Amino acid sequence: MIWRSLICFSFAALSAPAATLSGTVVLRDSRVDAVNRRKDYSGVVVSAQPVNGQIPQPVPARAKIVQKSKMFTPHILPVEAGTTVDFPNFDPIFHNAFSSYSGQIFDVGLYPPGSSRAVRFTRAGVVRIFCNIHPAMSAIILVLNTPWFTTTAKDGSFAIRVPPGEYQLNVFHERTTGRELELLARRVVVSEPAQRVPPIVISEAGYLVAPHKNKYGNEYPPSADDQVTYPGVRN
Repeated sequence: MIWRSLICFSFAALSAPAATLSGTVVLRDSRVDAVNRRKDYSGVVVSAQPVNGQIPQPVPARAKIVQKSKMFTPHILPVEAGTTVDFPNFDPIFHNAFSSYSGQIFDVGLYPPGSSRAVRFTRAGVVRIFCNIHPAMSAIILVLNTPWFTTTAKDGSFAIRVPPGEYQLNVFHERTTGRELELLARRVVVSEPAQRVPPIVISEAGYLVAPHKNKYGNEYPPSADDQVTYPGVRN
């Protein structure tokens, strides 16, 4: 009887009117000009994980990371587990998106301008993405086991619509340490239509840029980023 009551309560909470969980993220100890000079605190992922583990059944979803001007856009993409991400190539050159790091390993192979490849991400984790041809290209897909997440605006503000209940609020920022992110996690009880949390301050002091290799585990050739050409294709 108790078990049934808990199940009924959980479904009632999920179907209750959504509340707005909001706050602000501040970045400090940064060596990035956009942060120090322009106070750009965008791109931090904030997610709310239900403490009781009750979340809606994921529905098939698609997202997109565009390859254009030798860049992945957006640079950081949060998705729920089960989402398929398209990688359209809008450049007049070939690309080869891949990830050989922790998260989900994949390699879509070399493909030409005007075409696209897709990958379905099935488990939570940090997927660091690179191009096998252009070493300056990088992106991150953050795969989450919750549908309640967002990324911060330039001023660091965020707002997530969630059902009332208790959550663990997590943040992800690429220029900080895993230990720092663990310490920033906090429990939040959402019981009001509008719930605001205290400012979240993230230090970039311990961040070190880690060089990456190509998909074969080798160094990129010195001319990789600008001199690679293909028959009939201008780079």
